[in-house]
Amino acid sequence: MTQKISKTAAILVIGDEILSGRTKDKNIGWIAEQLNEMGIDLIEARVIADVEAVIIRHVLELSKSCDYLFTSGGIGPTHDDITTASIAKAFGKKVIRHEEAVRRLLVHYEDTDIPFNEARQKMADIPEDAALIDNPASAAPGFILENVYVMAGVPPILQSMFEGLKDKLEGGQKKMRLTVQCGIGEGTIASIMAEISDAFEGLSVGSYPWFKPGQFGTAVVVSSKNREQVQSAAEKLQMLVQQAGYEATILAEGQD
Repeated sequence: MTQKISKTAAILVIGDEILSGRTKDKNIGWIAEQLNEMGIDLIEARVIADVEAVIIRHVLELSKSCDYLFTSGGIGPTHDDITTASIAKAFGKKVIRHEEAVRRLLVHYEDTDIPFNEARQKMADIPEDAALIDNPASAAPGFILENVYVMAGVPPILQSMFEGLKDKLEGGQKKMRLTVQCGIGEGTIASIMAEISDAFEGLSVGSYPWFKPGQFGTAVVVSSKNREQVQSAAEKLQMLVQQAGYEATILAEGQD
């Protein structure tokens, strides 16, 4: 059986409020988890300012370097929400008042005390030729242009958008990972980790120090899309660490 070629993705978080520290990003980690479950390899994540030239540059770079680019932020009703216009400009498209987007927003605001004013109507402005991304949470849609998936910055809204577009994404084989819990610092077993990394092509080996009262150690995580390779690598790592005189335990898949 021919193995699927993995799709790649990048995330672009757009917003001055993230860079200032006023708002803490919660979208990168959540999207990364979803992509991992789908077997899509996240290769990069960036956080940038609400500046047209900056948005255009990063969108063009990332859309060329991966299969999917997901953006968050900057599609609301205020003056600094410039993501839509910037992405349209990046691909040489006009921004239009999208009839279906207007209809959805009219339905959303109907029978409420909230006026559908010009600022809120701005959320129906979409680049020509773009497909809408449903927004079950607050109606204002995101959009898909080329391989760029443009979503809101508010985490619950972004999550509802992403859930609706999953079927449009082509996944692949999910990575398997095993953690080898070692009772020694990473500096002591660095050469062992390097040996494991060199011995298994395509294997990722990461080390994560941990500390407890009166105790410290290293969680070594080995991951790959080849399950047999991961199991063999974890067992060899465990053996080498134990031979060096230190505790090493393989945890069940997914445990930390």
